Amino acid sequence: MEKITFTSEEMQEKEEFYVLEQTRINGVSYILVTDSKENDAECLILKDTSKEQEEEGIYEIVEDDDELAAIVKVFDELLEDVEIER
Repeated sequence: MEKITFTSEEMQEKEEFYVLEQTRINGVSYILVTDSKENDAECLILKDTSKEQEEEGIYEIVEDDDELAAIVKVFDELLEDVEIER
């Protein structure tokens, strides 16, 4: 499982997450991350909002209910052995 570090723009704090899966839908990249390798960990779906010419990715938490529901379905199919609860 790949471990990545995010830095908050506002607070300049670093947080580490584990990437469970990634997908690309309609030209937009999404990643499913968790804060722990253990069972029952908290997960987030992040959307890459960076422009192609930017060196570092800019990710935002998917908060739109319709978009979130659609992406959760995709990750559910990709991760047959993982259950995602909302």
